[in-house]
Amino acid sequence: MSQMSPNDAPLRPTVVVIAGGTASGKTTVAREAAARLDALLLHHDRYYHDVAEPRGHNYDHPDALDTERLVQDVAELMARREAALPVYEFRSHRRLPEPERVAPREIIIVEGILTLAHPALAALADLRVFVDAPADIRLARRIRRDVAERGRDVIGVLDQYLNTVRPMHEAHVEPSRASASLVLNGTAPIDLLVGVLVEAITRVRPNLG
Repeated sequence: MSQMSPNDAPLRPTVVVIAGGTASGKTTVAREAAARLDALLLHHDRYYHDVAEPRGHNYDHPDALDTERLVQDVAELMARREAALPVYEFRSHRRLPEPERVAPREIIIVEGILTLAHPALAALADLRVFVDAPADIRLARRIRRDVAERGRDVIGVLDQYLNTVRPMHEAHVEPSRASASLVLNGTAPIDLLVGVLVEAITRVRPNLG
C-alpha cells in the first residue's frame, strides 16, 4: 500500500487576520473578500463579554472581548473541526444561550479593530492585514454610520469617540499596525482594496480555485 507523502496531505485552512481603526473600511473589505473567495468570515465583535451597564462601558479595550475563546475557535477550525461561535446580541448587550456552529473552510478571515493587538491571535495568521485611514475620515464615517444605522445622536457619538475610541486606538490599535504584513489604504476604492487583498491571499494560498 502506498503511503501519502507530506506533499499530498491536505493543506490546513489559510487564516487571514484583518485589523484597523473604527470605520477604516476593514469590515467592508473583509466581507467583500470573503464573498469573492467563499471564505469563512469571523467578526471579533461577536466575542464581546456580557455588559451589565452599557452606558460608559469601554467597548474598545482589549478586555472587553473574549479573544482567548476566539483563538480557540480559530484553532479548532484550522484543525478542520466544527466550532461553536458565540452569538452576541447588541440590543441586550449579552450573548445568546445557543452558539452558532460553523464548519471550517479553506480560507478563514478574522476581522476587528483589535485582532492584531492580541499576540496569540496574530500568531495564527498566514497573512496579517491592517486597513489604515486618517483619523478625521474615520470619525466622519463613524458619525454618519452611527447616526444613520444605529439611531445615535452626534453628541453621543463624539463623547464615546473622545472618551474611549480615540485613546484605545492610540494605545492598542495603531501599535498593532507594526505586525501587519500588508497595509491597505482605507480611503481607496473598495474594489481596488478587495483586489489587492485577494491577490495577497492568493499568493499565500496559490492553489485557490
